[in-house]
Amino acid sequence: MELFRQILSIDSTSGSERELGEWLAAHLEAPFVNTFEVGDGTLNVLLRWSEEPRVVFCSHMDTVPPYIPPTFETDRALGRGTCDAKGQFYAMYRACQRLADAGHDGFGLLILAGEETGSWGARAFAKTPFHAPLLVVGEPTDNKMVSASKGTKSFELTFTGRPFHSGYPERGESAVDLFLDFMERLRAAGFPEDPELGPTTWNVGLLHSDNPQNILSPALSCRLYFRTTFASDAMVTDWMRAQAGATLRITERGGDTPAHYFTLPGFPTQTVAFGSDAPHLTNFDRKILFGPGSIAVAHRDDECLSLSDFNQAIDNYVRIYESYH
Repeated sequence: MELFRQILSIDSTSGSERELGEWLAAHLEAPFVNTFEVGDGTLNVLLRWSEEPRVVFCSHMDTVPPYIPPTFETDRALGRGTCDAKGQFYAMYRACQRLADAGHDGFGLLILAGEETGSWGARAFAKTPFHAPLLVVGEPTDNKMVSASKGTKSFELTFTGRPFHSGYPERGESAVDLFLDFMERLRAAGFPEDPELGPTTWNVGLLHSDNPQNILSPALSCRLYFRTTFASDAMVTDWMRAQAGATLRITERGGDTPAHYFTLPGFPTQTVAFGSDAPHLTNFDRKILFGPGSIAVAHRDDECLSLSDFNQAIDNYVRIYESYH
């Protein structure tokens, strides 16, 4: 596991993952190793065990902050990226080594930048002429194949109030109150329950209003991030557009739609509520979403990966190749 320890020891928080990309290109072994500039200072890495692979394993090298150095216990690895998603691409690399040692070819490993902040590496790679029949995307799915995943929609919101002395609120209008009124409307919106993916959910982030406590807020900004379903995806965008007005500016920041994924017989399946690079990698015919680890510890300070899950994932990636190739 020394190679895994070295990978985990390189801080690849989103935006700073170029160092890890260059290190991977220099230290991971394959007949063909290429790097691709993303355009934001980061790069993608592609390893191939044939010139035109039919099966491509894929995950991302960037992680959420803060960086947490690795520690290893008897039965698990801890630290940032162990579960999301350095553990996934390292398990894939080990599977590729096993396949190569057995004399197989026709497979590759794609390691992408920028997944956590908008799938920028995936979007850039989709613009290349590369094409393959099957893509296997590694995310923490408890070693289950994902049959369907929720989509995402991101919006920038700016509420504009009228500042005034807080002792006389009737003479102004607080942007905080405008935000609270909006949230009440959102809770009452009634997006339909999806029979496959369940409810539509959302999260508020980057909330900011810097008014003093005795002055009504002149402005409040935030981001609103939805997890959408097949039943609600278009409705969410329509509903948000209808909310814009004189006191609320809404900027659409993109996202992806809910998706079904290819599954193979003999593997347990589940649906998931998290996003991935998979929807943006349009230069593949079929996509499998599958990997070791639990989403329950991803992005947490106690992020970890069971070594038994890791070893099972290696076996499963080999099985996927053998089942499809």
